[in-house]
Amino acid sequence: MSKRKSASAFDLGQNVKKFSLAAFVVITFVAYVFQQRFNGSTSTAGSPSNPNSNTGQPLSGTASGSSTGAYKDGTYAGPVTDAYYGNVQVQAVIQNGKITNVQFLDYPHDRRTSQAINAQAMPWLQQEAIQAQSAKVDIISGATLTSEAFAKSLQAALQSAKG
Repeated sequence: MSKRKSASAFDLGQNVKKFSLAAFVVITFVAYVFQQRFNGSTSTAGSPSNPNSNTGQPLSGTASGSSTGAYKDGTYAGPVTDAYYGNVQVQAVIQNGKITNVQFLDYPHDRRTSQAINAQAMPWLQQEAIQAQSAKVDIISGATLTSEAFAKSLQAALQSAKG
């Protein structure tokens, strides 16, 4: 009888060791992916503000033809877009005809889960939009609804910046 108990205790100990090793490997991989994704970026998510701005209209700046890029210089707010757990609204800052900044005017932030997800997803979405110079950004896994609403609001803002 005692031989069986020690054998099962040994098996349990081995299983715990295997699980711990597997967890360590997974955590290391996830940390590596985040490091590669951010490339040392330390940007942080913004805070919500009043979404009652004029959507799709220039907020400031000029609409002169002196721009060298695809868009007219200025600040353009996209419409408020439903992301199921809350609204998303972004504004694009255009300088020299290029997207230089994308800011969240509103985003889901009432629930702790939304706060955690968006704290990770928002910097990625902002960075990707600036790099792509468009609203065609990759959907962030785990933040699909926020990503889709971001792209929709940004696309409308950029449409206003075109003409």
